[in-house]
Amino acid sequence: MNTKTLKTLSLAVGTAVFLTGCNGLGKMVKKQNLITYDVKPNPVEMHGDSITFSVTGKYPAKLFAKKAVVTVTPVYKYNGGEKSLKPVVLVGEKATGSGQKIGYEKGGTFSYTSEKFAYESAMKVAKVEIRAQGAVKKKTKDFKAVELADGTVVTPLLVRNDEKSIYAKDAFVKTTPANQTASIYYLINKSDVRASELKSEEVKSLLSFIDQNINNQWYEFKDISVSAYASPDGELSLNENLAKDRAKSGSKALQNEFKKNKNKEQTFGKEEGTYKVQTTAEDWDGFKKLMETSSIADKDLILRVLTMYSDGDQREKEIKNLSKTYTEVAEKILPKLRRSVLTVNVDKKSRTDEMITKLMTSYPDSLSVEELLYGATLTTDLNTKAQVYAAAEKKYGSDWRTSNNLGATLLMQNKVSEAGDAFARAEKTANGNPIVMNNLGIIAAKNGDRRKAMEYYDKANGAGTEVNYNKGIVNVRDGKYADAVGNFGSYKGFNKALAELLNGNAGSVGATIDASNEKDMALSYYLKAVAAARNGNNTEVINNLKTAIEKDGSLKAMAKDDAEFIKLRENAEFKALAN
Repeated sequence: MNTKTLKTLSLAVGTAVFLTGCNGLGKMVKKQNLITYDVKPNPVEMHGDSITFSVTGKYPAKLFAKKAVVTVTPVYKYNGGEKSLKPVVLVGEKATGSGQKIGYEKGGTFSYTSEKFAYESAMKVAKVEIRAQGAVKKKTKDFKAVELADGTVVTPLLVRNDEKSIYAKDAFVKTTPANQTASIYYLINKSDVRASELKSEEVKSLLSFIDQNINNQWYEFKDISVSAYASPDGELSLNENLAKDRAKSGSKALQNEFKKNKNKEQTFGKEEGTYKVQTTAEDWDGFKKLMETSSIADKDLILRVLTMYSDGDQREKEIKNLSKTYTEVAEKILPKLRRSVLTVNVDKKSRTDEMITKLMTSYPDSLSVEELLYGATLTTDLNTKAQVYAAAEKKYGSDWRTSNNLGATLLMQNKVSEAGDAFARAEKTANGNPIVMNNLGIIAAKNGDRRKAMEYYDKANGAGTEVNYNKGIVNVRDGKYADAVGNFGSYKGFNKALAELLNGNAGSVGATIDASNEKDMALSYYLKAVAAARNGNNTEVINNLKTAIEKDGSLKAMAKDDAEFIKLRENAEFKALAN
């Protein structure tokens, strides 16, 4: 090669080096270690099934070339894949195009917030990597990739899917009142029981009931109430004695009827102690009621008298002043007030628990819907419960409670699809009953449709505290932790403690768990360890993790990869537990 050629080549190389140096990219790449980045949160966190994070970067003075355009791309790297996110474009002060400006003399900063992207299980162990490429016109240079944030906090996924279904209550009662009542009427100023009164339809019906059921095992005869009255006319002292005498004669007449019973061992009704007596000397209340339903011409005037005067004598005087009307009152009203009301207090007994328990599986068709619904509560065996509710639904399918309770039992057996079908059947006859709405919400939640679940729960308001608890679970999954804390309310347990931790109150986790019946769960100790890690208490982290892993060995692998414990990964005690 001749000298001229060498000079020309040397000039070309020198020019190329000069041009590269002038565009500034080389310097930027060479000194890229001076560029600082920060990612928040770090570790990156998952909320509401999604991930987002922010990046800030700082370029020092006299580094960012005036005509340079740098495209910064955050990349989420995880086991088996990576996700490139929307880039941020940085431009020098003399560069063309849009982007965040970075000065040359003073340098500058940029900020970036990633779009939300769906969390995948493989992303539990991940890193945020910054990749950048600089360009000046058509010249480009790649910067060295920089790894920043480590791991993904997925603590919200610890929420327990223990939604609370609601059983519809039965209306079964052990006994129902079967009281029988009859009245004996007296002539004015008389207290003797006329033979004709014992032949009235009321008295005959009472005596017939006694005769038919006095020895019936399903009826329990308790006592007899005797309420005797005198009409509110005449002297008070006379009426007082008259009422007492009528109570005695009425009691005696019924007592004699009981004595006619051929069962000599039957003592009910034959002894005076069975009778509970109450007397009313002047039955003004009864008078008022009869007047209100009467057709007497001046009844409104008489009723006004009762309102105007409280004294019995004054009332009687004012009413008697209405001479024509009083005659009608004396004929139609007062005779009905001269009476003894005899009430035999009886309870009709239902089948015993033992009877119902036997029949509900052997002859369920022999039981009423209330007996079947009640009977199912007498067993803790879920298979038996489901059998009884299925039998109840078969016979009483129009009663939504049968389908609902079958669904609730199937749900406890983790038969979600079958439970959903049962709740759907209940919905057809429940007319929007909030209990059914709650249970349909659970099915929607189990199927991953949180929006639909919350719609159902909103319709279930008022059905019970279970509804708010179930809402709280959805809130946690949606990343609405303050709402979750509110909905869990006074409930003490794992999910409430988790919501408090996620809402920034790690300090309350221990107390909330320890006040519950879930305090001995392995997962409860694990959550305490997470809370201790957030509070920087390594001793409590180790102690709680140790107990959690002793109770459930699978938690060892969880702890090893859990980003909540990133700061302890070099801790010897932690390594011994998690590896």
